[in-house]
Amino acid sequence: MSDVTSAPGAASIPGDVSAAEPQARTRRRFRPNGSMIVMVLYLLFLMLPIYWLLNMSLKTNAEILSGFSLWPRNLTLANYEKILSDPSWYMGYVNSIIYVTMNTVLSIVVALPAAYAFSRYRFMGDKHLFFWLLTNRMAPPAVFALPFFQLYSSVGLFDTHIAVALAHTLFNVPLAVWILEGFMRGVPREIDETAYIDGYSFPKFFVKIFMPLIASGIGVAAFFCFMFSWVELLLSRTLTSVDAKPIAATMTRTVSASGLDWGVLAAAGVLTILPGALVIWFVRNYIAKGFALGRV
Repeated sequence: MSDVTSAPGAASIPGDVSAAEPQARTRRRFRPNGSMIVMVLYLLFLMLPIYWLLNMSLKTNAEILSGFSLWPRNLTLANYEKILSDPSWYMGYVNSIIYVTMNTVLSIVVALPAAYAFSRYRFMGDKHLFFWLLTNRMAPPAVFALPFFQLYSSVGLFDTHIAVALAHTLFNVPLAVWILEGFMRGVPREIDETAYIDGYSFPKFFVKIFMPLIASGIGVAAFFCFMFSWVELLLSRTLTSVDAKPIAATMTRTVSASGLDWGVLAAAGVLTILPGALVIWFVRNYIAKGFALGRV
């Protein structure tokens, strides 16, 4: 029996060689290289703390303190049940969502006209004013904690959602202006002039024509405002006590006579990660455009 396959008018090809070629190509295609190995190790390094947090949230305190284990021996959802049934816990999430949403909306509403002015007009001291805005973002929140506390206590805003939202705008507005100004600068000025010739008023032009053109920039700015306000602890803890206390402050006040409830803290940490992950999922395309334009 011959090992050669032949076809009329074609050169004969050995059967074992023709069968081995796809396998060789498959091996070359899936051969791991250095960059792939580094990426896998980096992802494992990032996911390890999240996995360990999830692992702890599904254990009891006794199992957590008993020793090392890669997965729960006796899986339990009691920690999540306690958070979702205890008002002192789940109201922390409600308070956080309220003031974070208020802060994001306020920051974007204030930053949009400011960024448009910096991108379209030239006036005396514009570069110095723009730099001064960014210096507010460079200052640590601890610098403003005491002034905000005394000011809000004297005007009756202490322990309110608007107090934390306004305090966070001091840091988020400069960042949003900086991001939006870069996106607006990429929009040709001829679009403004054409809209005015067509009879558009400035508010109508800005809302119906200009804002859709910088939708990716608005998404990126809103994302960074949301993330800063969601994870910030010092100001939110200093300016609240009971009624507007966020989840980040609640998690730092769980020490009792029996010690820390590690399982509940881990479950709260898992639930705290979820809003940020959802926001990243919805604005992922806008963030990619922001990196592509070089402003993020």
